[in-house]
Amino acid sequence: MGDDMLLWDETLFNNGEILEFDHLPEYFAHRESQMQALRFSLKPALRGMRPVNCLVKGPPGTGKTTAVMKVFNEMKEYTDNVVLVKVNCQMESTRFAVVSRIYEQLTHITPPSSGVSFRRMFEKVIKFLIDSNKTLVVALDDINYLFPEGHADEVMYSLLRAHEQYPGARISVIAIISDVGIPYSFDPRVGSVFLPEEIAFPRYELGEIADIIADRVKHAFFKDVVSDEALDKVVTYVDRTGDLRIGIDLLKRSGLNAERRASRKISVEDVDKAYEASRLLHLCRNIKSLSDHEKTLLSMVAKDSSLQAGDLYKSFHEITGLGYTRFYEIIEKMHVSRLIDADFSGKGTRGRTRYVAPAYDPEDILKCLE
Repeated sequence: MGDDMLLWDETLFNNGEILEFDHLPEYFAHRESQMQALRFSLKPALRGMRPVNCLVKGPPGTGKTTAVMKVFNEMKEYTDNVVLVKVNCQMESTRFAVVSRIYEQLTHITPPSSGVSFRRMFEKVIKFLIDSNKTLVVALDDINYLFPEGHADEVMYSLLRAHEQYPGARISVIAIISDVGIPYSFDPRVGSVFLPEEIAFPRYELGEIADIIADRVKHAFFKDVVSDEALDKVVTYVDRTGDLRIGIDLLKRSGLNAERRASRKISVEDVDKAYEASRLLHLCRNIKSLSDHEKTLLSMVAKDSSLQAGDLYKSFHEITGLGYTRFYEIIEKMHVSRLIDADFSGKGTRGRTRYVAPAYDPEDILKCLE
């Protein structure tokens, strides 16, 4: 057996957890001005005042959530009077789910999943805050997922206007929006109390991507495991999407591919092979979070991409019995999630011809739906 072969009990990974999605990296570069803006907005909470609301936006994988979580962690070291809660709106996609998650993080008690109204649950949250004299900061991560069915406005309205109904309640919101080119807007009643500090996270530039990926490589793998060519290849793939998470997933998969070959080095081929698998990862993850009706509609679009919206609705209605409003909401939601391209221009568009097409290779979509 040559020296270049990996023994079965050996590994290329020095610290693999650095490549997990939920890992908060030590080295978090190229986002200093955004971190400062977040710190500055939260600072009033240290003096018992309500923090400034924030709107954090930018394309996927540009460090938005990481920045917020890092500032949250810093803040926890300074004060016990502020409760910092992150809600993943892709998972908690109704106003009841959001407020249940907040309640759970405040009290460490799992709330009942039924039999309690939103209002009752919300009042429990407020009571906890007032009784303990704490300020609540809620980060609504991926709030995009709350827009299509109007939940975003309901959640924001309840949180931001709580102090009018419950004097002494101090709540501020950090809305994190993955900017995927879909226009969004809050109801004017929300807008008038939200008035956020807007913090933009642009796409990482090529040099920044190279720097961040090189740092992850240095800490995740043993020395000399990743060749310069393989590293360049990962950086090229990430630059194509601007999404750093894809790069981190690629590193992990490339390492596993090399180990499977019992090789001590990650080759360009390992990276190419990993990219094929990784490409589907994000798509399947999005599709998994859909409801059955949404999956039905997506499957119809993937099987026939030249459907006019009217015909699509007819077939969809026959299968599900759902009405046009619900159909329209699902189309909107999947358009926001970038699963389909729907050239809708507003609600009264039944008369005009609109086509609905898959935003990905239909075969890839059907693979994920299997």
